[in-house]
Amino acid sequence: MNSQEILKQIHQTKFLLSAPTFKLCPEDMGFEVAFAGRSNAGKSSAINTITHQKQLARSSKTPGRTQMINFFTVGDEQARIVDLPGYGYAAVPESMKIKWQKELEEYLVSRQSLVGLVLMTDIRHPLKYFDEQMLHWAKDGGLPVHVLLTKADKLKRGAQKAALLSTKKQLEALELPFSIQLFSALKKEGVDDLAKVLGEWLHLTDQSQQDHDVILNTQDQKQPEVGS
Repeated sequence: MNSQEILKQIHQTKFLLSAPTFKLCPEDMGFEVAFAGRSNAGKSSAINTITHQKQLARSSKTPGRTQMINFFTVGDEQARIVDLPGYGYAAVPESMKIKWQKELEEYLVSRQSLVGLVLMTDIRHPLKYFDEQMLHWAKDGGLPVHVLLTKADKLKRGAQKAALLSTKKQLEALELPFSIQLFSALKKEGVDDLAKVLGEWLHLTDQSQQDHDVILNTQDQKQPEVGS
């Protein structure tokens, strides 16, 4: 299935709920893909871009406002996108950092429906300490990761390619076998590649095929018998 068909489904994404703690997350079922990254990595912009909805995921410069686990349904509630709290924000009190880190770790380790992690990192400052920590958590848990080098429009094409190659080598050196791509919410670049990843992880291709089969079956039932 091509990315445009998958995007049609992703564009139907709706807000489900915000969970201030792991215990208040929705029922652990279906398939979830979590978006993670530093507080300034562009998570909300990426979600709004891929869903083609400007205000779906709210972004804020006030860290306390966005520190919840936000759930969005893609189609039915069996497929969900999860916006995780940003991490690494220097202005947050240490006690609050520890609390958020525990909630984040509990979600990543305990959530059975979590099938993939999209890690966003600014192309100008890729894979900082907290990013690497997140990647190692994922590797230890057998969770596939797709890395987005966000804000690619901030660099010229040659510098983009150099940053992509450098980050690939960094992942290899850390023995982290994850996929990676360039992404720009502003220029809408990298949307198709991300859609294909989400489509596979969330089984959106399967749902689209089921819908297609239902249409065909309905049409067959409406066909008059020969000679009637």
